[in-house]
Amino acid sequence: MIPIERSNPLSVNTTSPPPMNKGTPPFLTKVKKKVDRVVSYFCISLMIVMTLLVTYQVVTRYLFNSPSAVSEVLSRYLFIWLVLIGGAFVFGQREHMAITFMRDRMPHNIKIILEMIGELATTVFALLVLSVGGYIGMARQMGQLDSALQIPIGVIYVAIPTSGILTVFYCLYNQYLLSRQLSTKPQKG
Repeated sequence: MIPIERSNPLSVNTTSPPPMNKGTPPFLTKVKKKVDRVVSYFCISLMIVMTLLVTYQVVTRYLFNSPSAVSEVLSRYLFIWLVLIGGAFVFGQREHMAITFMRDRMPHNIKIILEMIGELATTVFALLVLSVGGYIGMARQMGQLDSALQIPIGVIYVAIPTSGILTVFYCLYNQYLLSRQLSTKPQKG
């Protein structure tokens, strides 16, 4: 009996781009790997610091009955950074959630074109809303101080344009890989 492969329309997109060593310039691959390494270590560091801050918060609150306002606010801001930068990183790894029900039923070239359109839409959003809009919002908030940390709110907002720039970089890299994939024949598997 031949096993039937069933596709879940709400499944997470686990399709990855073609192998990087096939047709991808070595310089581009090295740059992406370095960016990936820096971003992943940054996110890991944020997670470690957040864990320490929350643990400290719990200890001071329940053991010493003297909660720390600074650790609570700082862990909240670090979480915002983690979500925005981590989201860009996951997008760059192409492991973000996607509903691929219709796309998976299309011919190879149509799939690639639909993915390229999606990447283009994401690039425009990341460029205009996250990068440009985030920069404008960040610049406007540089004069306002956070009451607990006494740092400009704009420093916290830096995560938005940073996430936008990373997303644009990853989108352009993915667009390049998809355009290379358009010229190849689909692999049977």
